[in-house]
Amino acid sequence: MKEKKIIMQEMLTGERALYRGENLEIKDSIFADGESPLKEASNIELSSTMFKWKYPLWYSKHVYAKNCTWFEMARAGVWYTDDITVEDTIIDAPKNFRRCNGVKLNKVSFPNAGETLWQCKNVTMKHVQAKGDYFAMNSTDMILEDVSLVGNYSFDGGKNIVIRNSKLLSKDAFWNSENVTVYDSFISGEYLGWNAKNLTFINCTIESLQGLCYIDNLVMKNCKLLNTTLAFEYCTVDAQINGKIESVLNPKSGIIRADYIENLIIEKDKVDPGKTQIICDKELQEVI
Repeated sequence: MKEKKIIMQEMLTGERALYRGENLEIKDSIFADGESPLKEASNIELSSTMFKWKYPLWYSKHVYAKNCTWFEMARAGVWYTDDITVEDTIIDAPKNFRRCNGVKLNKVSFPNAGETLWQCKNVTMKHVQAKGDYFAMNSTDMILEDVSLVGNYSFDGGKNIVIRNSKLLSKDAFWNSENVTVYDSFISGEYLGWNAKNLTFINCTIESLQGLCYIDNLVMKNCKLLNTTLAFEYCTVDAQINGKIESVLNPKSGIIRADYIENLIIEKDKVDPGKTQIICDKELQEVI
């Protein structure tokens, strides 16, 4: 590989300022007042550099960025880009990372993460904080660890996702998802997981109004359900819940274990009661 050309303490302006740049090491510089400065660039290393205008990295390859800043107007910043690593960085721009392959994020903050990480694949995230709706829609093959997310409708349509030691405050999370496993995490948000397939929670605490419904193969191991009502409607479920469940409505089939279920509602005209086994340490309060 050719030796990288060093660009240091430059103010780079104008449209496509470094269009199709190759083998560049960019330090302490600012991209401003010009769209698409690094479009179709490859083998780029960025450090302590700022993006202040739109579309900085489109159709790029092999990018490493550390201690950088995407300002709010650097929106739609990384699209159609392959093999990008971002570390120790603030990205205050929405609609970032779209249709990318091979994304690694470590110690990244997204305070304005609306519509971020859409239709990406092969994504690794560690120590990431994000706030914004529709995070990671239709993305696949993701591994997340120590992620804090505040924003509704996250991971809609996502596939092959593993999440560990994370906190999600997210209404309608994991809708239409497939092959998602969440370990040792806290999730709060209404209508969790509807229309999902192969959704698994292990050692998780969940708070969800009418969550965990319409799921094909829901598995829960050593979990807590806090203030979770009308759960498991039309689900095929294998759940082991520590503590009580507020209410359960019309599970389709499977087994539900809990210390106590306050209200078990099974409507025989809608589901076959014989297809779901209910195991409780205490007597059920209400059965319809």
